[in-house]
Amino acid sequence: MLAQISFTPVGIGEETKELLAKAAKIVAQSELDYQFTSMGIIIEGDWDDVTTITRKCHEEIRKFSDRLVTNIRIDDRKGLGNRLKNNVLEVEYAVGDSLQTNGLT
Repeated sequence: MLAQISFTPVGIGEETKELLAKAAKIVAQSELDYQFTSMGIIIEGDWDDVTTITRKCHEEIRKFSDRLVTNIRIDDRKGLGNRLKNNVLEVEYAVGDSLQTNGLT
């Protein structure tokens, strides 16, 4: 399963990097494969692991914000693993060239 999660604290101003860093740290300390992007974090794992990490991130940021919008997009496909990297590799193969992936591949 791939899950893209993003967190939007509301009512704390435009600078949210410190709160988002809290989520990034939780994900980085997990044993899940992940990719931090400018629009969120993509995590690969099973349902329980992904939802547990997402909940931990949400709860941590929520401590510092009266309102938090958490978006989760899930792509759940049977029988395939290592999709975080392989999906990118397949598109690069189709393009015939490397793409900007910030070291993902």
